[in-house]
Amino acid sequence: MGKIILHVDMDHFFTAIEERENPELRGKPVVVGADPKKGRGVVSTCNYEARKFGIKSGMPISRAYKLCPDAVFLPVNYELYKKVSKNIMEILRKYADKLERWGLDEAFLDVSSRVKDYEEAKSLAKEIKREIFKREKLTCSIGIGPNKLVAKIASDFNKPDGLTVVRENEARDFLAPLSVRKLIGVGRKTEKKLREMGIKTVGDLASYDPSKLADVFGVMGSKLYLMAQGIDGSEVREREDRKSMGRELTFDEDTDDLDFVVGVLDMLSECVHKDILKRDFSFKTVTLKIRYENFETHVYSKTLPFRTRQLEHLKKIARELLVNNLKGLKIRLIGVRVSNLIPMKGQKKLEVDI
Repeated sequence: MGKIILHVDMDHFFTAIEERENPELRGKPVVVGADPKKGRGVVSTCNYEARKFGIKSGMPISRAYKLCPDAVFLPVNYELYKKVSKNIMEILRKYADKLERWGLDEAFLDVSSRVKDYEEAKSLAKEIKREIFKREKLTCSIGIGPNKLVAKIASDFNKPDGLTVVRENEARDFLAPLSVRKLIGVGRKTEKKLREMGIKTVGDLASYDPSKLADVFGVMGSKLYLMAQGIDGSEVREREDRKSMGRELTFDEDTDDLDFVVGVLDMLSECVHKDILKRDFSFKTVTLKIRYENFETHVYSKTLPFRTRQLEHLKKIARELLVNNLKGLKIRLIGVRVSNLIPMKGQKKLEVDI
């Protein structure tokens, strides 16, 4: 038997925690993110009631407010969410040979040596769901598959509180009727190009000439073809000790609104800064990540001659890296990261203007 991988995805994580802490929110549309009265920033997450109005993660908060002005808009409480996330990851680690965290609310578990077949894997997943709900009063959706790709898509198949099993010999048939947009790395622009080629579903993609896909998309074309077959050789990887801290966000729609992008970048910088203070680090290097509408990803860094932990320094450098390196294309993802981390314990405070 090959590998058996679980993908655990918490259901509308931030808003679910807010509802748990404030039961009177249940049944109401709830949006966690920026302050809509300020008009800048984005939706971090929203519950299913809010999604009925068309609100999505990564959407400009001003647009979310227009779609549902009666929704409950709450600020992001990262300290609480990280605490709950840590508890959940501790639960998951007990069940896995290897655990790979994806953000606060997702994780891949390699359980290949823990179970002998998919029936045992299903029982294991049910036990995980029971323990998470018992200890944290939160639900999650779990996908079980022969690899990370299939497991991740399966976890999204029957949300919320879902459990979907896709065996290796079922993977291609499971994926076939789904929109190509379900595949990792397929955004609006790639989807449009595929549709122009007559490819609407994963099944269409699986039957397409792989050489023609490579002609159009290059290396990505070959990867798309393999994914459509349900093939993914990537390993579940344990994360190394923290050497950097960062945040990134994929927009719901590609954008060239620089004011909006800068607002999001500031928000991400503030989140990174909170992590820095909590873990009592200073930093010397700031890195900006930009992914454009054509999926080109560029990374730019600046290393300071001194260490700092000032939010103003972080924001200023991140903005400079953004403005000085724009390519004239719409932006799909923006991210900021700090590295060259230095523990502050036993160090004198240092204030430098830049």
